[in-house]
Order: sequence, then structure tokens, then C-alpha cells
Amino acid sequence: MADLGEAKWYVVHTYSGYENKVMTDLEKMVENRGMQDLIQDIKIPTEIVTEIGANGKERQVERKIFPGYVMIKMIVTDDSWYVVRNTRGCTGFVGPASKPVPLTDKEVESLGVEKRDVAEEVQTADIVEVKYAVGDSVNIIGGPLSGFTGIVDEIDVNNNNVRVTISMFGRETSVELELNQVELIED
Repeated sequence: MADLGEAKWYVVHTYSGYENKVMTDLEKMVENRGMQDLIQDIKIPTEIVTEIGANGKERQVERKIFPGYVMIKMIVTDDSWYVVRNTRGCTGFVGPASKPVPLTDKEVESLGVEKRDVAEEVQTADIVEVKYAVGDSVNIIGGPLSGFTGIVDEIDVNNNNVRVTISMFGRETSVELELNQVELIED
């Protein structure tokens, strides 16, 4: 189990609703045991969603993208595996027979676990070309909502964001995405 190479991202399954507890307990154990070199980062992927209530009022809500899962950037050793596996609320690593299998670089990028500095990215690009406009129908081609279609509500080129309304679980939901995560539906 000793793979003292570069730290990789792993997915840990937790009891539903225990994601934050698992994350804080793990952070405390890493601090107390001085294991920051082995367990380097712990994240719960979330997104900000605008909900429209029955009274028509909008409110911003932070939602877990993958309820029941926590992402951990770590170097797998017997000690680090033991600490994660024996954290209360953690049911095990995602992988065959609960053996940790690292996420690929493509999976890490598509899950948005490690965000690049968007402001820096926009500044280095000469021109940001957007081939859709407010009111256009678009396909979502990146991120956890890939495969959904929706209508463009707002475009913010300076912050590399587009707000799209999609129909999810029979409800209209407004989501914020990066400009390159949507494409125009050609008629």
C-alpha cells in the first residue's frame, strides 16, 4: 500500500449528511497527528444554485454536488488509509473492494475539485469568443450537469460565467457555469 509518490485525489463514501462532519474530523486528525504531508486537502464539491420559492422569491443556496461523498488529496500509505477509513461516518473509499483508486486528471478537472484561477485565465486569453446570447438554447458540455439543456439568462465575460436555467427534477433551476461549459444548440 506504500505509494510515496505525488498526492492524488480520492473519493470517500460517507453516511448521508455526514460529509461536513467527516471533513472536520479528518482535518482535526491530520492536524493532531501531523499528517499534512500525507493528507493534503479535503473538499466537498458544492455549487451555488438560485432557487425560486413558491412565492416567487429567489434565494442563493449552496448545494452539495455529490451528497454522500468527500474528495481527499492524499498519498496513500498504511497510516493515511487507516486514518481516513476509521473516521466516524466514513464508509470507505470508492473503488473495487473499497481499495482507493485515484481520480484521473480529467475527472479532477471535470468535477471542479481543483479550480484554476479563472481571472488569470481570462487575462491571458486575447479574446473570449461567446457564440450564444441571452435567450439562446444551449447544451451543457462540461461539469457535473453535462448533458442538460437550458436557456441562457445572463453572460458575464469578465468573470468567465454564464447563468443558465435548466429543468431538473421537474423544476426550473438557475445554475452558474463557466463560459466554455455550454454550447449553442444549432437549429
